[in-house]
Amino acid sequence: MKKTTILFTFMLMTLGFSAVSAQTKYAGEKTAISTMLDGFNVAAAKADFNTYFNYFADESTFIGTDATEIWDKKAFMVWAKPYFDKKKTWNFTSLKRNIYFSKDGKMAWFDELLDTQMKICRGSGVVEKIDGSWKVRQYVLSMTVPNEVVDKVVAEKASIEDTLIQKLKK
Repeated sequence: MKKTTILFTFMLMTLGFSAVSAQTKYAGEKTAISTMLDGFNVAAAKADFNTYFNYFADESTFIGTDATEIWDKKAFMVWAKPYFDKKKTWNFTSLKRNIYFSKDGKMAWFDELLDTQMKICRGSGVVEKIDGSWKVRQYVLSMTVPNEVVDKVVAEKASIEDTLIQKLKK
């Protein structure tokens, strides 16, 4: 009985240490991703075009708040360049961020609430570790709409989006 108890205790301790080391590994990666995302936001706020776009993977996608805004990296750079040149970019600060990992730890996805000029927005996306650095593969910016005003917002945008809905259905 003693041998079984000792063996069982040893197995539990070994499994416990493995779980702790995995959490520690991901805790460091979470910090690295969070730091990267903060830098990403600061680069935009400072209108630092090269630094901002270096946070994106070469093959990446940016999806904006307007239903028509979906760009690959090169197209997003073309769209954004005039704003960066005029120093009329955006200033987002994370209020709350969640980060999750794939089993192998090479991909992660996040969602965050952002303090922006549009009030609270949601940023979400996928990041991948490429050559030792976390890079944005996909970023989605969404405006949040409090449930109490959804009907007003829908009424306000209906005439614009009804036309787009019909176009997209064709």
